[in-house]
Amino acid sequence: MVESAIVVKDLTKSYGDFLAVKGITFEVVSGEIFSLLGANGAGKTTTLEILEGHRKRTSGHVTVLGYDPEKKDQNMTTRVGIVLQETGIEPYLKVQEVLKQFSGFYNNPRNIKEVIDATGLKEQINTPVRKLSGGQRRRVDVALGLIGDPDLIFLDEPTTGFDPSARRDAWSMISNLKSLGKTVILTTHYMDEAEYLSDRIALMVNGKIERIGTTRELINSESNTTIEFTLPDTIKSLPETINKTAEIKGNLVSIITNSPTGILGEITHWAIENSLELNDLTVRRSSLEDLFLKVVGSEDSVI
Repeated sequence: MVESAIVVKDLTKSYGDFLAVKGITFEVVSGEIFSLLGANGAGKTTTLEILEGHRKRTSGHVTVLGYDPEKKDQNMTTRVGIVLQETGIEPYLKVQEVLKQFSGFYNNPRNIKEVIDATGLKEQINTPVRKLSGGQRRRVDVALGLIGDPDLIFLDEPTTGFDPSARRDAWSMISNLKSLGKTVILTTHYMDEAEYLSDRIALMVNGKIERIGTTRELINSESNTTIEFTLPDTIKSLPETINKTAEIKGNLVSIITNSPTGILGEITHWAIENSLELNDLTVRRSSLEDLFLKVVGSEDSVI
């Protein structure tokens, strides 16, 4: 039987008459990367604060590593690492000095060299924090989350402000946490990041979990495919079989369908009959971002 690192059942949280979290239920399996995504005001932050033990719930059942987070049991807190968007670190200390300082807060810290290797900081161990790049500084934040050798790690917006190269490096580092046997709870406003890293994803809307599943399950649930091409100037209309499903803006033709093979066959047949080259024809499956925007709807789309 697969062990659950987190169990949440019928969780609610009220602020006066306002119900921020509305009876949500989910589990996080040990050793997985689980993303909790939602727009501002969806209840995501409140839920995470309850799981971390920083906020009391109104009702419902919650266990983290088998403990009630409200009770702040040391057996739980020493097994949980929290990587916030910003960590207060003395900027003049060297990376190795920072890790040594923080390791003193734990009874059984992880070996500093192992943490440095896991987070890719080997070349920066003698560099003062103030001289690190944004990506390197974020690696230090993750290293501090690992130094207590936690079983469960909360990662809050791990790549905000990174350039594409630094983001890819960070993804590799986060994936490595799973190989170390860690359970990771991830929040991010980058859909491609959640799609790449997550084993499972939950989408929160207005205090409820609207969708939950593996990345592939969620994307497949939104099974539409978008086909686009530019209509040549010499062509003024499309065949009815294509036109009835198409949206045309200027010369751009967009077709959203759950039967792409048939539509592509019709487009290809029509193009060959009319001696047309559709060099910019593109076919794109629905992405996690498409699903997120559909589920969130008119809510603020900042996650």
